[in-house]
Amino acid sequence: MFSLLKSALHSGLTANEKVLSVADNAFDWLFMRESLIKSGLTPHETIFQGDPMSLRYYPQPDDSHIAIGRDQTLPVSRKMAAMPLLLVPPLGVTTETFDLMPQRSLVRYMAARGFHTYMIDWGKPEKRHANLNFKDYASTMFGEALSELRRHSGVKEVSVMGWCMGGLLSLMYLGLSKDPYVKNLVTVASPIDMHGGGKMAQVANSLNGPAKFVRKFSAFRLHNVDSSKLSSPGWATTLAFKLTDPVGSITTYWDLLTRLWDRDFVESYSTTADYLNNMLLYPGGVVQDMVVKMAVDNQMATGKIEVRGAVADLTSIKANFLAYAGDRDILVPANIAKRSLELVASKDKQFHVVSGGHMGVILGSKAVTEVWKPAADWLWARSAIKRGLKGQTAAEGNLKAARRRRAAEDPTL
Repeated sequence: MFSLLKSALHSGLTANEKVLSVADNAFDWLFMRESLIKSGLTPHETIFQGDPMSLRYYPQPDDSHIAIGRDQTLPVSRKMAAMPLLLVPPLGVTTETFDLMPQRSLVRYMAARGFHTYMIDWGKPEKRHANLNFKDYASTMFGEALSELRRHSGVKEVSVMGWCMGGLLSLMYLGLSKDPYVKNLVTVASPIDMHGGGKMAQVANSLNGPAKFVRKFSAFRLHNVDSSKLSSPGWATTLAFKLTDPVGSITTYWDLLTRLWDRDFVESYSTTADYLNNMLLYPGGVVQDMVVKMAVDNQMATGKIEVRGAVADLTSIKANFLAYAGDRDILVPANIAKRSLELVASKDKQFHVVSGGHMGVILGSKAVTEVWKPAADWLWARSAIKRGLKGQTAAEGNLKAARRRRAAEDPTL
């Protein structure tokens, strides 16, 4: 009898705690939603500020371990890789892509693994940026970012990792610049063969017939249209992402209601929803290049893409190359992404299909074990360099200086 009473009392207390948690979380969801959003919390320094692009540096965490997922930790490596790492997010999304939550942050993970970690922030394009195109991003801004990284780190040789269009711009940069000091390249779900299948291919194929007809019987050319008239608003990018999983975008509201007692879930839901609902404008110049050069002409699949008078030659890329695709990615299926492996001239190259859709492959629960960890291992094995500087590199000095500044600002560290 006593054990039954004890069990009933425990069940009652647990139920009471859940009721209180539901009330507390519901109040925050309705009136203090910002308190539930946990994105962009990893400490960083902006070492270059352009318009609209800037470059961030993420020092190594001071903690001995960091959380990854809900119940795992990762020891912070005190041994640093000699070669810095540049992370390249896609256009149309915020920088929270690689710093979504403290336990699901690619920048934090890579810094903890011992990489001097940098990230391009493409900024938030406005109407005045409508003329920006592939060449502006893949040549001018990408080149500026690498110049600033090298100045800051004191190291020429770098590794680059990009998701979706971030990987595409990385390939374009290397094809345009022939930069011999980008030694390692990792792409994740980056579209190459736009006629190879999936939602992107369906859109591209639907444009082919009308485009050929217009070219044959008229003088109209999309690149002659005022770029400011073609910019794609942020809500269109949000819609495109949500359409990749229309059922999930509805059922998650039910998930929220049924798990309103779970603070971690509510924070995760709120953070992801905020990220998805705040996508960014695509400049009209980029839209022109995407429609004509990629969707209609499918130039990337040939290995050479013309961007505003210059040619990015993917067949000239010799960097060590690692590419990933998601097994449930309906935007960029594996056969669309795999074409890059067939084009580059790299001797050391690999392609892997892993779990996840277009976002899940880089942000999902399995991304840490199937993409982040193996990519970090692969990069670490290829990050040895011939130092051009004596003693510590600038990045090592910057890391120590950052730790001193944080300690001065917070004596408890």
